[in-house]
Amino acid sequence: MDEKVEETMTLDLDKKLNSVFAGRVVRKDLTKLIKEGANVPVYVLEYLLGMYCATDDEQSILEGVERVKKILSDNFVRPDEAEKIKSRIRELGQYSIIDKVTVALNPKIDTYEAEFSNLGLKGVPVPASYVKEFDKLLVGGIWCMIKLDYFYDEEVRNMSPFTVNNLKPIQMPNMDINEVFEGRRQFTKEEWIDVLIRSIGMEPTQLEERVKWHLLLRLVALVENNYNMCELGPRGTGKSHVYKEVSPNSILVSGGQSTVANLFYNMSTRKVGLVGLWDCVAFDEVAGIRFKDKDGIQIMKDYMASGSFARGKEEKAASASMVFVGNINQSVDTLIKTSHLFAPFPPEMANDTAFFDRMHYYLPGWEIPKMRPEYFTDKYGFIVDYIAEFFREMRKRSFADAIDRFFKLGNNLNQRDTVAVRKTVSGLVKLIYPNGEYTREDIEEILQYALEGRRRVKEQLKKIGGMEFYDVMFSYLDKETMAEEYVTVPEQGGGKLIPEGLGRPGHVYVVGHGNSGMIGVYKLENQVVSGTGKFDKSGVGSHREAKESLDTAFRFFTANSKSISNTISTKTKDYLMHISDLQGIGLTDELGVAELIGLCSGALEKPVQESLVVLGSMTVGGTISKVEEFANMLQVCVDAGAKRVLIPAISIVDLQTVPSDLLVKVQPIFYSDPIDAVYKALGVS
Repeated sequence: MDEKVEETMTLDLDKKLNSVFAGRVVRKDLTKLIKEGANVPVYVLEYLLGMYCATDDEQSILEGVERVKKILSDNFVRPDEAEKIKSRIRELGQYSIIDKVTVALNPKIDTYEAEFSNLGLKGVPVPASYVKEFDKLLVGGIWCMIKLDYFYDEEVRNMSPFTVNNLKPIQMPNMDINEVFEGRRQFTKEEWIDVLIRSIGMEPTQLEERVKWHLLLRLVALVENNYNMCELGPRGTGKSHVYKEVSPNSILVSGGQSTVANLFYNMSTRKVGLVGLWDCVAFDEVAGIRFKDKDGIQIMKDYMASGSFARGKEEKAASASMVFVGNINQSVDTLIKTSHLFAPFPPEMANDTAFFDRMHYYLPGWEIPKMRPEYFTDKYGFIVDYIAEFFREMRKRSFADAIDRFFKLGNNLNQRDTVAVRKTVSGLVKLIYPNGEYTREDIEEILQYALEGRRRVKEQLKKIGGMEFYDVMFSYLDKETMAEEYVTVPEQGGGKLIPEGLGRPGHVYVVGHGNSGMIGVYKLENQVVSGTGKFDKSGVGSHREAKESLDTAFRFFTANSKSISNTISTKTKDYLMHISDLQGIGLTDELGVAELIGLCSGALEKPVQESLVVLGSMTVGGTISKVEEFANMLQVCVDAGAKRVLIPAISIVDLQTVPSDLLVKVQPIFYSDPIDAVYKALGVS
């Protein structure tokens, strides 16, 4: 797009925003300007800027900024200056401050009492009229401009000498949601998305369309009750910014130990934890999540599934969404080939399919660019506190049935998948079409995006849990035409562990059970050099069973080489073998048949068939064992890129356990004994 045209469109959007939402918007570069010098939440800052700088007149803006700076320097309480401010209130008798105020009723003296976050004061009497007018004071507290009086009465020793004379919230105490509904009609879909993205401080004209959707998805946890999502990606992409700065209704729990009492319910004080106090609880640095309580993860799973948890004799319900953000330290390609995309989670969670199955969306953080100055906006957006109240109000509504007017979900989606997709659709509709005015095309666009994020979760579950999560072919049907559309995940394409084309002689791929219990892919590389009949192994480490399996193959090879081919020499050659654990899950002992094939392939200088994987193990006498977890093994072969799979004939009976759409992806080749396996692997009839 032409830069001048883009600039004109931006100016038009600024003008439109200022006229439709007068006094509700602020120029975002002003926030950045003052934020760098004042450690005060963005939503407090923008409320003040909205009061004094909600205009597009440059001179008025400059005067407003100076006024806001003065208010902050004179009245904002810094924790390290608390004693100085208390002294000033005492000496002057009355003084105005900016602080976060929480109010609780003291029933012993029938008085509301305030606690000041930065000033460190407790038990300060508050007139009941303020509590009735601003009920958020009672639930979590709000930032306010407070005029405090000081009067010390020797007669009344139990009362605080400080009293609240005047209290004015500098957060939105309430809002009219219809104002948003009416205002939304003045904007196109594209304009409204740009407004939302500018409201969180980003510049949409610098971002790709797909990145804009990812930024919107970060906000779904703020508008949707009990929404579970995770975002893993590189450092510096702003993963935690939304939850820390943009909303006064969300809390960011930095990595480290947490307790059930802090998060859910404290049995001794009988108070609900963070999930009952906040709309969204975000965990930063997932790799560091630890629970002191043994049942912590179990309670978290229970809560993520049902929105309730049992503590003591009763069950408690809460509506907080759960967000997990963390860093991926390897490239995504490497992670997909060697492990799964949930690998950065701590060990007690990393292989827990039940925990990850409760995730409604996996946001691909690697698709969001690292933050640079040009990605931050200097245009107009909603005052953060206004948008936070809009988000909170939308939590009372639901658009989970928006899909049903036009579409039907495919049969690969189970109940949890369906709930996940509906929640994502509902959340995005609340953000983009809050007044419920949308078309078939609008819902289809959101539905495709919702299905992709849940399928990303399911693809990883399939890697961790095998056949239990086989149904990943997500689709939706158009109710009018009954045409079925399938939704794919971008990172699943290409990059297979087993490359196409012929490999080198002596190279063989094998799939087996690693010592971790998971099924893995291994590569055996055999080389034949002049020597005296030695067999050297590398890559085996101290894995005794793997060594024995390889030695079994070599003993069978030396005893039966002439039955395979007269040209094989076992006395004048040395055989060198290296094994690679391609997925890092620990070695397997199911290597006998594959290594025999590798030795023969190297000795005959004939490569095995293209994209072939070997299954099965053998004894030194040549007895072939049945393949355990046959369907799961075949699934791993397909995921790794195999086109042909060499299978013991004894496992034919297990073919019925394999879904038909998995069977059509590979060519099964059955062998009856080790020598038959060699012939078939090398394509010799």
